[in-house]
Amino acid sequence: MQELNWYELKNDEGTISPALLVYPERVEKNIVHMIHTAGQTERLRPHIKTHKMREVIELQMMMGIDKFKCATLAEAELLAITGAEDVLLAIQPVAAQLNKYLEMILKYPRTAFSTLVDNPKSLDQMTSGAREHSISLSLWVDINNGMNRTGITPGEEAKRLVLDICKNPSLILKGLHVYDGHIRTSDPVERARDCENDFKPVEEFINDLKTEGLHPPKLIAGGTPTFPVHAQRKGVELSPGTPLLWDAGYASHFRDLKFLNAAVLLTRIISKPARNMLCFDLGHKSVASEMGFPRVVFLGDHQFEQISHSEEHLVVKCKNGDDYTVGQTFYAIPVHICPTVSKYAEALTVQNHEISGSWTVAARDHLLINNFI
Repeated sequence: MQELNWYELKNDEGTISPALLVYPERVEKNIVHMIHTAGQTERLRPHIKTHKMREVIELQMMMGIDKFKCATLAEAELLAITGAEDVLLAIQPVAAQLNKYLEMILKYPRTAFSTLVDNPKSLDQMTSGAREHSISLSLWVDINNGMNRTGITPGEEAKRLVLDICKNPSLILKGLHVYDGHIRTSDPVERARDCENDFKPVEEFINDLKTEGLHPPKLIAGGTPTFPVHAQRKGVELSPGTPLLWDAGYASHFRDLKFLNAAVLLTRIISKPARNMLCFDLGHKSVASEMGFPRVVFLGDHQFEQISHSEEHLVVKCKNGDDYTVGQTFYAIPVHICPTVSKYAEALTVQNHEISGSWTVAARDHLLINNFI
């Protein structure tokens, strides 16, 4: 009998496709490698936006990680329910989201929540909310060092924002948050150089704060691509997220980051509409489609050219269409795992080439589903 590849099931007949498969042993190895890169668990504040699953959080907590980062209220509440001690909501809450966030702080007193701020208006609203709920808000000033997505540019306005927080009895300054997701150079040497260049304004800003008698107690820097670069800085918290499951996009673009693919899509041929043309049940609703082709990397020795993608279908061209049959099972790794996971209500866990259970993708929506709470 031919030995199975690491991702293959002994028997897939009972598994409905498309399906999201997760391999717990590989997830654990990725956590170990993450800790090794950081040097110690205390430096890690992993992002949960990639997996959104309680079980992955618990695996990290078992290995000593107690600080986390998230992007939605659902993820924040999932972390609190799971028992996380320290949770950063890394998107500035506004309007109704701010009200819900303040309610969450009161609902889960055992979790130390914090969030981001990057402008005076939001700061005023947060102050009013804190006073109304009789709580103190812990804030990180979100710094824009080149990504131009969120944050405030280092300078006088940013300094005033920091000073206003420090003077406000309803607020607690936690430190600075610097996400440099725009740095995506493949070559690790060039990436490290780009990271250092874009971090210089942050260092100058920190020195400027020191002249005012202020020294932000903490600094959170980087995501996954610059994770090993910021790991070399002293006193910096690190918040990679994608390495927990990994994907084909990061694996091909950042070959120096030695994480394992731990999430795979099981898919099947559902039609052969023309000669040397195959259609898989892997549409927009089943795999991230915001990027160009390819959307997935098929595992095994297959030469497929992905040519068409719609809600339920992924069509490919091949040179040997007669070798494939309708109903045949294939395995594929998403190019972008984060938005792919949120398309599934659950991930099927695979151990010893068999389905061993399932993990609920509990925080796939903006708020937790009621039956999970």
